[in-house]
Amino acid sequence: MSTRTLAVVSAGLATPSSTRLLADRLTDATVAALREHGVDVGVEVVELREHARDLADHLVTGFPNAALRPVLDTVAGADGLIAVTPIFSASYSGLFKTFVDVLDREALDGAPVLLGATAGTARHQLALDHAMRPLFAYLHAAVVPTAVFAASEDWGAGGATGELGARIDRAGAELAAAIAARPAAGPADPFDDVPDFTALLSR
Repeated sequence: MSTRTLAVVSAGLATPSSTRLLADRLTDATVAALREHGVDVGVEVVELREHARDLADHLVTGFPNAALRPVLDTVAGADGLIAVTPIFSASYSGLFKTFVDVLDREALDGAPVLLGATAGTARHQLALDHAMRPLFAYLHAAVVPTAVFAASEDWGAGGATGELGARIDRAGAELAAAIAARPAAGPADPFDDVPDFTALLSR
C-alpha cells in the first residue's frame, strides 16, 4: 500500500467538543475510504485550543514559536486536510481564522480539503458556503464538493445518525479519492535547483 498523510484541524474550545467529534468521524470515514483505494494513511490531529497563545504570539511577532512551527509544517506538508470549526455569529470562530491567517499563503495551494462545522442549531449551516468555502478558495485549496455541518440534534448517543452519517461517509470518500489521485506530498528538496555541473562544463 502507498502511504499518505492526513492533517486534521479542530477548532473546538471545549473538552470534549462536538467539533472534535465531527473531526474524528470525518477522519475515520476518510481513512476507511483511502484503504479501499489501497492507500495507507498517517493522521496528524491539531487541536487549535492547545495553541491559542502560540497563535496570538505569532500575530504580534510575525514568527511562529517553537511549539507552533511543527503544527504549521504538519498542515503545509500533508496530502490532505480536514478542517472543522464551531460556528460563532454566523461564521468560523476567531481561533480558526487566526490559524488560517498565520498559514503561509501557498501552504494549501491545490491541496484536497474537507470542510466541517458545528453549531447548536441548523440555522448556521449556510456558514459553510458563505464563509468557509470563500476562505479556502482564497488559499487556492481544492475543497471537495461535500461539506459537513452538524447541529446538536444531529448526534444520537454520541454518534452520527441518519443523514449526517451518510454525509460524513460521502465527504470522506470524496476526500480520499482526491488524495489518492495526487502524488504524495513531501518536503521540498533544497537541491532541486542546483545545476548539473557536469553538463555545464561540457558546454
